[in-house]
Amino acid sequence: MTDVRNGGAAVVEALVREGVEVVFGIPGTHNLEIYRALAGSGIRHVTPRHEQGAGYAADGYARVSGRPGVVITTSGPGLTNVTTAAATAYADSVPLLLISPGIPRGLEGKNVGWLHEVKDQQGHLDALLERSVRVSEIGEIGPVIAEIFDRWRLGRPRPVHLEIPLDLLEGVWEPGETGPAVARSRVGHPSGENIAAAASRLGASRRVSVLAGGGARRAGVEVLRLAELLDAPVVTTVHGKGVVPENHPLSLGASVRLAPAQDLLNDSDVLLIIGSELGDSDLWGGTIAPGGAVIRIDLDPGQLDKNLAATIALEGDAAAILTDLTALLTDVAGSAGRVRAAAARGEIEAAALVDGAPWREVQEVLRAALPAATIVAGDSAQVSYYGTVHFWPMDEPNQFLYPTGYATLGYGLPAAIGAKLAAPERPVIVLVGDGGFQFTGMELVTAAEQGLGIPVIIMNNSGFAEIRDQQIERGIDLIGVDISGPDFAALGVACNGYGVRLNGFDELADAVNRALAADRPTVIEVVL
Repeated sequence: MTDVRNGGAAVVEALVREGVEVVFGIPGTHNLEIYRALAGSGIRHVTPRHEQGAGYAADGYARVSGRPGVVITTSGPGLTNVTTAAATAYADSVPLLLISPGIPRGLEGKNVGWLHEVKDQQGHLDALLERSVRVSEIGEIGPVIAEIFDRWRLGRPRPVHLEIPLDLLEGVWEPGETGPAVARSRVGHPSGENIAAAASRLGASRRVSVLAGGGARRAGVEVLRLAELLDAPVVTTVHGKGVVPENHPLSLGASVRLAPAQDLLNDSDVLLIIGSELGDSDLWGGTIAPGGAVIRIDLDPGQLDKNLAATIALEGDAAAILTDLTALLTDVAGSAGRVRAAAARGEIEAAALVDGAPWREVQEVLRAALPAATIVAGDSAQVSYYGTVHFWPMDEPNQFLYPTGYATLGYGLPAAIGAKLAAPERPVIVLVGDGGFQFTGMELVTAAEQGLGIPVIIMNNSGFAEIRDQQIERGIDLIGVDISGPDFAALGVACNGYGVRLNGFDELADAVNRALAADRPTVIEVVL
């Protein structure tokens, strides 16, 4: 590590102490002192071609590795470029740390024409993310970074922005110099009385159902153990996909937006909801309103009555609470869950096929050709939310990378880069549409530079098909939705990778397996 002892060195040494192995970022005029320290730190630095790509890559890295993603930007445009990706992570509760320089102390709000000056850079990020922290002295940098990581270990993981005034970033730092101690976070846990009341309700019910959301991703073992004990069917949100292995007889997959799954949940004596806000991005206009009791488990107390009041609210870590509930369930009535799940499965599949029929075959071809542990990075595209969500059963959470809440385009490719860096031993593929791919397509160069053998499968229907369909439904003359694209296979080659163009699925399995064995990304364009 560099011998220069300044605010940049304080940042990097704090990241090293937190075990950070990879950061994503682009050097700029104001963040160079961070880069001076990075050079000898042992932390791998990945340079995307746009800060939005850095944010999505850090998001994919965080979801797959279970460790926070870190992004370094310069001030002003570098930071504002990453905000869409950071908002995506906020919506899906993914821990990202955005580190940027800020205007020097004393110039805040002065509008003096400082390079990259933003009217209120910290306020902009504070309004968008969990919070934005601006340090006021060099000694605060290490303790603040430690406190951010500490909160993530114990609380709801959402993105945080750390702003370091440029005069501190470049100022002299004595390694023993620290700011005021930051109080450690503590996670709440429900009372024994509430746990016992919930266990009593669950044990006595003959129609328990479970809805698992993104907040259950770190409690998959405990969710399955309790569901099997209660013989309760499990429905998940898209963000909770794979919390329970989707080929399990109690699993009804990520089907909560479909009417038959909602009917099953609503026809429950007790509905157990784990880590879900029941938002419109989950339900797509549907309603969860069971006639029986509602038990909600969530780390975030603000979620426990959101969109549906809880009969019994249990605030705390899902895995710990589920373990306590299971220990108390010694006398269980049984919920005929396997029978109920089997009866609903055909109706759910039929409902999924209404919109998903055109996207089923590609999922089945790829599933048959790839290992069960394959990670699929999608996008806010029909091939993802009509296809992969319903027709690619997965065994574990965070195996399908998808921007659930913010529904952004351009997520798939950079998220796959982060995922492959987090799990180089696992197959990682991109499966997206042509419209969304073009938002971040230049990250092909990043993947090639990093030597990542990622198949990038582009379903090319020449435009924004979902919005095209909506314009047709509303009687709007088509405008802005039929777009041309490049020769995608040639683009793959031009970006230092490989490319192939297919006119169907007959050769897709072979092309994908060749791409997985390659030393660089391969664009596989499938013309529809």
